[in-house]
Amino acid sequence: MVKSKSIYRTIALILIAIFTTITLILASNQISKTTQKTEIRGVWITNIDSDVLFSSTATKSAINRLAKLNFNTLYPTVWQGGYTLYPSQVAQQVFGKSLDPTPGLQGRDVLQEIITEAHEKGLTIIPWFEFGFMAPADSELAKLHPNWLTKRLDGTTIKMEGEYPRVWLNPFHPEVQQFILDLIIEIVTKYDIDGIQFDDHFGLPAEFGYDDFTVKLYEKELPGLSPSENHQETFWVRWRADKINNFMERVSEEIKAIKPDCIISVSPNPFHFALPAYLQDWFTWEREKWIDEIVLQVYRPDIKRFTKELERTEVELAKNHIPFAIGILTGLKNNSTPITTIEEQVEALRKRNFAGVSFFFYESLWKWGKESENIRNEALEKIFQGKISRPHISSSNK
Repeated sequence: MVKSKSIYRTIALILIAIFTTITLILASNQISKTTQKTEIRGVWITNIDSDVLFSSTATKSAINRLAKLNFNTLYPTVWQGGYTLYPSQVAQQVFGKSLDPTPGLQGRDVLQEIITEAHEKGLTIIPWFEFGFMAPADSELAKLHPNWLTKRLDGTTIKMEGEYPRVWLNPFHPEVQQFILDLIIEIVTKYDIDGIQFDDHFGLPAEFGYDDFTVKLYEKELPGLSPSENHQETFWVRWRADKINNFMERVSEEIKAIKPDCIISVSPNPFHFALPAYLQDWFTWEREKWIDEIVLQVYRPDIKRFTKELERTEVELAKNHIPFAIGILTGLKNNSTPITTIEEQVEALRKRNFAGVSFFFYESLWKWGKESENIRNEALEKIFQGKISRPHISSSNK
């Protein structure tokens, strides 16, 4: 009798397990179908370690290739290395150079070429304001406007980015704000773009902010107080982050006043790093509806660390409000990401119902890997099977 009961329990447990497995499979299939209604399929296109922007033929060829692979969104750089990559009257007036001096860009408007070619193929173009408030230390901009630069407590201005010395424009200075805003508005007004994107450089490394202008502003607003010597002190971080928040609100309002359906996209670092390290409070930007899309940079080599970032509370909250995609690192020069890692990460974000993916960056999709270019290309064909629209964003969504 006891044995019979034990057998019945075993059978019951097996049936429950089978039922549960079938349910999970069906649920998984349903999730897959749901996530495939729309998807951001993006890629960043930059001018570093890449020749794709330096001739009309190369630019056109790249767009054709991406269209055939069923990408639907391009994020081409337009503000990089202290120069604009389009002919800019604003840049000409402020520091005397209307265009990046690289020979392959002369006599061209590469942004207009990208827009024309990509729109013919139904691709969304969201120019990428790559350098934000950062500039090369030896740039014309930095040399002509030394009062625009912010400092550390010890008075130094240079922060190394790899082997490159960089300085940071003071995001609290009204003249800096106006210059950055003028560049943004110039792009929004002059070109038939679908949006504009800011990344982690649209903030400020937390060790900066000790320049005379900022210190005096702090002391004026908070009589009797001075900025903390600890650059990570909570109130000092919060005060500066709020100033950047105020500017982001202004940027958003001015863009929308000109082009209400212009997608304001942000590609930040994970929040637990973005706020304390770069004073970038993107979660507030999302809560206040100043932005329309997030492409979170999750450049993690192993799947456990990668998925941990996808499951954070602020990510879950934000992706329930606006299209929230994940930025995946496909490699850097001489340091490519294995195609199996890329496939695994795309699968992980799809299972969690993210709005899509963007790859950093174009050149490393195929080059520098242990696998051949053909193998990586075939893998991308499988990742993006069939054409699909990206999530629709309009002023009526807000």
